[in-house]
Amino acid sequence: MTKINLLLLVLFSSIHAADSFDTWFTEGKVKGNVKYYYIATNKDKVSGSKTSAHANTLGGKLSYTTEKLYGLSTGATFMTSNGFALPSSVDASIIGRDNGVRLEGDPSGKIAQQSFAVLGEAFMKYQYEDLSVLYGRQVINTPLIHGKVVRLLPSAVQGAFVDYQMDKVNIATSYLTHFKQRTSNKFINIIEHALGNNAKAITGSDQGEVVTADLVYKSKKTTFRVYDYYAKDFINSMYLDVDVKNTLASGWKVNAAYQYIYQSSIGNADTNLDKDGSLTNGNKISSNAMAFKFNASYKEMSLGFALSKVLSNSDRHDSLVLPWDGTPLYTNMITSNDLFQSNYGKAINADSIYIGGTTGIRLGYTQKYDFTGFKGFKTSLSYLNAQNSKFAHNQRDYNIVLGYSIGEFSLALKGIWVRYNTSQSVDGTINPQDNKLTQYRVIANYKF
Repeated sequence: MTKINLLLLVLFSSIHAADSFDTWFTEGKVKGNVKYYYIATNKDKVSGSKTSAHANTLGGKLSYTTEKLYGLSTGATFMTSNGFALPSSVDASIIGRDNGVRLEGDPSGKIAQQSFAVLGEAFMKYQYEDLSVLYGRQVINTPLIHGKVVRLLPSAVQGAFVDYQMDKVNIATSYLTHFKQRTSNKFINIIEHALGNNAKAITGSDQGEVVTADLVYKSKKTTFRVYDYYAKDFINSMYLDVDVKNTLASGWKVNAAYQYIYQSSIGNADTNLDKDGSLTNGNKISSNAMAFKFNASYKEMSLGFALSKVLSNSDRHDSLVLPWDGTPLYTNMITSNDLFQSNYGKAINADSIYIGGTTGIRLGYTQKYDFTGFKGFKTSLSYLNAQNSKFAHNQRDYNIVLGYSIGEFSLALKGIWVRYNTSQSVDGTINPQDNKLTQYRVIANYKF
């Protein structure tokens, strides 16, 4: 990392002409968005009690990136989340939930409700032909580390990134040190964020880093991706998928894809989790998951099917570990309760389709209506059934999205109904299933 900083310093010092500075800034690009987000969540618990919470939030992003000068550019993104008209019972999942979770659970609930602003991206980048080197904070979207822009603000990471593009193949590596969850204004050490107060007991340290390597091949009809995420003394995660698409003579467009995920604890974590009385009940992490999907579209209609399976192993912690907003399985739904595995210290918990032994089946249907003359409207319907012998009941999710977009403005109305919402504790225990979770969302977004 020191060498990268030195390289950037040398490159920066080579910029000496005043008119070069003027060009560097005046030809830069400004972009951003303003987003309104409303969420209401109602739960009927197995105990018979009922809870209800909602929240309004207004916020968004403002980014500026300079033009390249001698291959060097720099950029920054300001992000803000501002709750307003909050009730006595607040759904903080679009405000500052992770700030509250991180600060010893926030028993009063006040911290999680606080508005905040953060410099979510700030970087220096050097590009020479097909090679780019970047250091700083940025939003990235990979299967296991993701910005999750479905919320008000994205998550972001901090570190060093190297990327090389050659013809149809992209090769990249990164060294990640910090992570900012989407409902937080703090960049926390990336391993501390995953494991919280248990980081030292599991890894031998409360600090650490993640080294990633990935290869992506993309042609007109085929995409093949391989990612490896290595966190010393914690976990190694490997992800691969292949996606093939084609257009038939009849006009139908089809694509089929397959994915495989393997995770295992390594180093100190492998040793410590294997001990009697460990957080995982004496089980090392060893997860295997696979999924298949098929989509077919014709004109303004599309149909989709996906099947996923997380293999079961009673002698291992067999659920997927997702600390950094990754929701990789094809059967993932809007509900995305597994997103809470990305809250501070919750990595080894799990939800629904990500629990060891779960089979997920997802069906989807999307329809646009431009052919009627009412342009910009779209509806999406999806259904998930998550089955596991550990569950008292299958989890069933129903999602409806009504969308409208015109130019840079979009509006989405989302209805979410979940029967027997399911989660797993760190020790492998299946928590009592809620009878019903109902959620409504209104999201208005304007990009500029």
